[in-house]
Amino acid sequence: MRRLLGSVRARAAAGATVVVAVALIAAGTAVLLVLRSNLQDQAGLQAEVAAREVAAQIATGTAYGKLDLPDGDDHPVVVLDDDGRVLAAGDEVRAVDGRTVRPSPSETAPPPADDDGDDHGGDDDDHTSGPRPGEVDDDTHDRDGTADVDGTVADYRFASIEVKDTGGAKATVRAGSPLAPERSTVGTVRTAMLIGLPLLLLVVAGVTWLVTRRALRPVEGIRGEMAAITASTDLSRRVPVPAAQDEIGRLARTTNETLAALETAVERQRRFVADASHELRSPIASLRTQLEVGVAHPELLDVPGAVEDTVRLQRLAADLLLLARLDAGERPAQARVDLAALVREESSQRTGDRVPVRVGDLGSVEVAGSRGQLGRVLGNLLDNAQRHASACVRVAVAREGEWAVLRVDDDGPGVPEGERERIFERFVRLDDARARDDGGAGLGLAIARDVAVRHGGSLAVREGSVFELQLPVAS
Repeated sequence: MRRLLGSVRARAAAGATVVVAVALIAAGTAVLLVLRSNLQDQAGLQAEVAAREVAAQIATGTAYGKLDLPDGDDHPVVVLDDDGRVLAAGDEVRAVDGRTVRPSPSETAPPPADDDGDDHGGDDDDHTSGPRPGEVDDDTHDRDGTADVDGTVADYRFASIEVKDTGGAKATVRAGSPLAPERSTVGTVRTAMLIGLPLLLLVVAGVTWLVTRRALRPVEGIRGEMAAITASTDLSRRVPVPAAQDEIGRLARTTNETLAALETAVERQRRFVADASHELRSPIASLRTQLEVGVAHPELLDVPGAVEDTVRLQRLAADLLLLARLDAGERPAQARVDLAALVREESSQRTGDRVPVRVGDLGSVEVAGSRGQLGRVLGNLLDNAQRHASACVRVAVAREGEWAVLRVDDDGPGVPEGERERIFERFVRLDDARARDDGGAGLGLAIARDVAVRHGGSLAVREGSVFELQLPVAS
């Protein structure tokens, strides 16, 4: 059960079903209330019509015993005087609100009118309130009650209207309209809702389940392929991309791009390990050979050669450690570095090199970064230039807009245009460079570019043998 509820399809279906159920219950309740109110108003209107028809007969002078009263089953009618005595009632009406209806014979005719106006002088108050003689009151009072019609007690909506006959005597006409049809209709609608609501919820849940299943089917394909890639460690595989241009399609394409980048990084790491192992093997093997010869024949020990191999091994280890830190995402320090001062310091230490370093224009410009790593970049660029130069190496610093530019060039043959990007790959040495190499492993330019990128800049060969380092000026 927990696994089922953990499914996205199950949660989506359950959520949609709950929302629809709440909406349907609220809407159904509102419909029932409105329907009941309308039917009750309709019953009240029918009762008022029946009451006014009887009141109109009284107002026109019809005797109570001769009133044309409606059928008791449809509209039970009772006429009362001010004292609550029954003046008239329907033939089949036995009781209203539990009160027995028994009109007396003396009350079946209106009181005789006296020709002497003084006999009714005390009725002035009756003429000043309510309807006047021969009129029906405009106000209607509605209330629910019960009536016994031919032995059957039922609920009715009663309408009460006051009326005065031609003699000025006040009477109240109460006419009812049955509430049984209203309750039957409301009950029928309620039953239909109770039956239809669960069926509708089942349909909503089923449709939501199917639609969600169809929408998430590509996700299951992506998950399965990722699981297979993880199990096989084959990063050349790719997840299936659905044809729909939706979020799942974008997820699949992004996943494939991530796999491609991961495959490139892993392949690069493998080549790096293989090349590093190869480069380390040579100086270690040479050093071991010299030491074994020295043990057997001390007079044959080539101490300068051993020292040279040790220095080469030390430099290679330092390069590999720096590359490992860069690959691990090490962020450079944010110190302010004056490139002109850095160039002067580095060039002053190269007085005994095979090719001298000439310092050109040095504009005072500061960048933010690691002084040690930027010094390593400058040293690698100068080493590379001296390795290929014939007689001169030049270095200059300038500011161009928001960029600090350091240029190093030599008078050598230059880098072929087709090799200007390849030389920045790790362990790459051109044939000419390999012939003139004094022990480099092909990591200097790769380290220089990686450091430049980590500092928000770039390193490229512009033309010939001009290496240009661009770094953002420190704010």
